Amino acid sequence: MKRKGQGPDGLVIVDKPAGLTSHAVVARIRRFAGTRRVGHAGTLDPMATGVLVIGVEKATRLLGHLALTRKEYVATIRLGQTTVTDDAEGEVTESAGAAGVELTAVQAGIARLTGDILQMPSKVSAIKVNGVRSYTRVREGEEFELASRPVTVSSFVLHENRTATADDGTAVLDLDVTVECTSGTYIRALARDLGADLGTGGHLTALRRTRVGPYDLSSARTVDELEATYQADGAEAFQVMPIGEAAAAAFPRWDVDADQARLLVNGVRLKTDGMGPGTHAAFDPDDRFLALVEDRDGQTKILAVLV
Repeated sequence: MKRKGQGPDGLVIVDKPAGLTSHAVVARIRRFAGTRRVGHAGTLDPMATGVLVIGVEKATRLLGHLALTRKEYVATIRLGQTTVTDDAEGEVTESAGAAGVELTAVQAGIARLTGDILQMPSKVSAIKVNGVRSYTRVREGEEFELASRPVTVSSFVLHENRTATADDGTAVLDLDVTVECTSGTYIRALARDLGADLGTGGHLTALRRTRVGPYDLSSARTVDELEATYQADGAEAFQVMPIGEAAAAAFPRWDVDADQARLLVNGVRLKTDGMGPGTHAAFDPDDRFLALVEDRDGQTKILAVLV
């Protein structure tokens, strides 16, 4: 039985609007769901829109284990100008222009940023340097470097290109792209690095996340839609993707019998004949989601019990 102030267990896939931080979206979901126990997986910048995965109640324990390693974005990259934030929200620091840039050179630059690469994150990010957020150090005018890190850009596709004139009169080239990548990849940094490679400078002018792991925009609700439901019917009407459904979408399923289920939720290690590699979602004969487990030397390692 749920105690007072406790919401439903599950995920909410939100289509985040521009202008809101991920933390602000979490704060609204807390109000809509009538519970403080809410978290998110994978931050989106205020400028960005699209898929933000929110966990409510027990599903917050799922967030850290979700196989959300693959993400997809649609974005617009502007060649010809560099900004302090590597996106349109920052001050322009250089306007080299992009007049005369050949599309063959653009495609070659994109190819060099596809696959397993080392990427230096944007300095205006939440990465901590000696305990202080990188963006805080930038705001304070500090000079520093972030370490490059390995990421995988599995697909980086140019769809359209448009010549344009920036507000300061600079001739620029706007590129509409789709990027599929691993978690931890900065699309702003791809824009920056593509511009640097071409000698034009570059930054991001639009970003929309269309997929996180198995969750995409088809299952997402806008903040306005959630607000309207809350205003009409209150927190009692708040709906989530049930935690079992969310787990089954993200992990391979591992079914156990009633005796195994009882042992598993009490922390007993079971034989994992035929389970396969990676994290699995364990379900009992009544289709109740029990736990996240993985094979460790032929026995279950319990990552989280969710009942």
